[in-house]
Amino acid sequence: MIDHAHTLETFRMWIDGKPVDALTGATFESQNPYTGRPWAVLADGGSDDVDAAVSAARAALDGEWGSTTGFTRAALLRRVGDLITANAERLARLEVNDSGKLYREMLGQMNGLGSWFHYYAGLADKIEGRQIPSPNPNYLVYTRREPIGVIAAITPWNSPLMLLTWKLAPALAAGCSFVIKPSEHAPASTVAFAELFDQAGFPPGVINVVTGSSARTGAALAGHPGVDKVAFTGATSTGRRVALAAAENLNPVTLELGGKSPHIVFPDADLPAAANGIISGIFAATGQTCMAGSRLIVHESVHDELIRLITDRAATIKLGDPNDPDTEMGPVANAPQYEKVLHYLRTAENEGATVAYGGTAEHSLGGYFVKPTVLTGVGPESAIVREEVFGPVLSAYTFSDENEAIEFANDTPFGLAGAVWTTDVHRAHRVAAKVRAGTVWINAYRTVAPSVPFGGYGQSGIGRENGAEAIDAYTETKAVWVELSGGTRDPFVLG
Repeated sequence: MIDHAHTLETFRMWIDGKPVDALTGATFESQNPYTGRPWAVLADGGSDDVDAAVSAARAALDGEWGSTTGFTRAALLRRVGDLITANAERLARLEVNDSGKLYREMLGQMNGLGSWFHYYAGLADKIEGRQIPSPNPNYLVYTRREPIGVIAAITPWNSPLMLLTWKLAPALAAGCSFVIKPSEHAPASTVAFAELFDQAGFPPGVINVVTGSSARTGAALAGHPGVDKVAFTGATSTGRRVALAAAENLNPVTLELGGKSPHIVFPDADLPAAANGIISGIFAATGQTCMAGSRLIVHESVHDELIRLITDRAATIKLGDPNDPDTEMGPVANAPQYEKVLHYLRTAENEGATVAYGGTAEHSLGGYFVKPTVLTGVGPESAIVREEVFGPVLSAYTFSDENEAIEFANDTPFGLAGAVWTTDVHRAHRVAAKVRAGTVWINAYRTVAPSVPFGGYGQSGIGRENGAEAIDAYTETKAVWVELSGGTRDPFVLG
């Protein structure tokens, strides 16, 4: 039990439209990665709390929520989108306290989240079946698209509300209900977020949040027999366990997992623009994004100049308080991740990498700071190139021709994102087509929108989030046959 809970902000779970404590009464702390001190206390839910949340979600689906029309859901989605925008500042502060992300970045995210709900509001009343011509004229055949049911959403500690929204908005448009388990490292904003859906008028039980400090709580949700689908964002290793748990119930999954995304820079590229995009791709958000552009595959003729441009800018990146508007890079989000990043830096140096800039922790600021790091002298076989670091670490190596660049880009078990930097329009599209990744930017990086699908190949996941097709991931198709003649037929003949 926490003795100093009265000094911390308190967040209870959200089940069946109201705040509740864990059934055991247990609590846990959330640490602020900048100060290194706890800032909030949360309910420490377990499997019994998961049971209660799933029951509430099922009751909503079987009750008021299940009888809503797409027009009603559209109105509710627009309303909650407006409430998110109105509460953007508070939500952003909560995310900063939990994850150490920059306030200016999180405020931008929170101000943009409403557009996801407005986009899917525009689709909620357009989810249609179709009439299918039947070879037998005595039948009318049509399809219905129905909500898949209760969704278990398990979300990560980096940008938890944005990555939750990618699941919530299309699934709510489809008519599903939710049980959400946020990361124990960044749980608070999700509880505050859930309260907005109540204010918007969503029926009780549509949105439920179970917070917990143990991986067992997430496992109980992923494998719960009352769940109809699991949507997960996080590490590939955890995603495998989530998929196995869901498979026990034959439940479908949407998995948005890890990445080791390449920047391919050709000799004709605008190098200052490429350097700026690479900085954005790996040092924004302290490199803690699934789409981080952590591999730089650069033509040998421009390698040195591009590295100079990147390291010159890296040297000016201001580390510090994420609430300070002048800060450009905050801390790593939690102690385990901080140790993981430092481990990879030691491994890279032991394998012979050259540190062009950074390569160490920044102890002068307190908290979990790592300097923006640029490594050269690595190759496709290096651990720092092959494995996801999830921190501000860029690994650079060279290619000599286009085919080799594509070979290097695709030499990875991941396939989430990538970028092609060139002024040759023909080559830009040619190479983008050959990179095996769910998103490829040309002369840009780290841009997303509610209307554009996002997801990965290989070990980067299963399925797509965002875009109109995301709604398909949260619906079932039912075929309905209507006999029109009123007659009888041979019961032993198909047709």
